[in-house]
Amino acid sequence: QVQLVESGGGLVQAGGSLRLSCTASGSIFSIHTMGWDRQAQEQERELVAMFSSGGVTNYAESVKGRFTISRDDAKNTVYLQMNSLKPEDTAVYYCNMFIKNQLGSKDYWGQGTQVTVST
Repeated sequence: QVQLVESGGGLVQAGGSLRLSCTASGSIFSIHTMGWDRQAQEQERELVAMFSSGGVTNYAESVKGRFTISRDDAKNTVYLQMNSLKPEDTAVYYCNMFIKNQLGSKDYWGQGTQVTVST
């Protein structure tokens, strides 16, 4: 009943920029947290950036100063602006939202979008 759809991934040269978007649709009463994780090949999934339930932003140390998370609550959308990309940023990026609806509250995940940074 809730679907998260991501867009904006692709191939970019090192030093370039990409902007990811993730929009939630379906039965939504409220969204408590929004964020982005990533998983590189043969690596564990890691938090990239997120809004806590209080609206505080948190970033992985590796992306601080380069990535910016933002949101449009009217559109149930979270963005990730990625600048100064490095080859080590190559990964599948997943958005995540903790959503409350008539069924209760739970985590929802997007399908993932590939980001590839070439040298």
